[in-house]
Amino acid sequence: MLFKQEFWPGIRDGSVTVAIRRWKRSQAVVGNRYRTPAGIIEALAVDVLGEDEITDGDAVAAGFVDAAEVIGQLRGTPDLPIYRVRFRFVDEPDPRTVLANDDQLDAAAIADISARLDRIDRSASGGPWTHQTLLLIRDHPERRAPDLAEMVGRDTQPFKRDVRKLKNIGLTRSFNPGYRLSPRGEAFLEAVGD
Repeated sequence: MLFKQEFWPGIRDGSVTVAIRRWKRSQAVVGNRYRTPAGIIEALAVDVLGEDEITDGDAVAAGFVDAAEVIGQLRGTPDLPIYRVRFRFVDEPDPRTVLANDDQLDAAAIADISARLDRIDRSASGGPWTHQTLLLIRDHPERRAPDLAEMVGRDTQPFKRDVRKLKNIGLTRSFNPGYRLSPRGEAFLEAVGD
């Protein structure tokens, strides 16, 4: 779930606990956790509302002055349903960060990572790419994604989606610009070699 930067401090301090969005279908599920630029939030309730059901209390909890301001900032066409998502800030480290920092890889962990990468490579329409991409990021830290994609003859957006897959299993970190191997990614490459 995306939030403008102006709302991040309120999400972290607990003063912003509601998001009001126009969506084709709900993008939040009660009990699920979502990564945001402010940190992790957990959806507590998801309701469909009419514009006239948005209260000033909802607006304040969403970081606005009143309901009229919320309605004025809603994106999407008026025929789309309006969702109110009540959430809480989860004051815990991002599990991906914890995983990325874990560089103590035993044989079982190495085998698990290798198996996951093999599954990703087998399902890739363009053939295996994971190991090549890890080496590319290792050899060109914090290089812009378009530059890295061009080095291997790929389009930028699919390349970035693939790097997110590596990040989700704790092997890379994102920077502005580019990427670096995480401690886990470095340990994995050291264990399996080039």
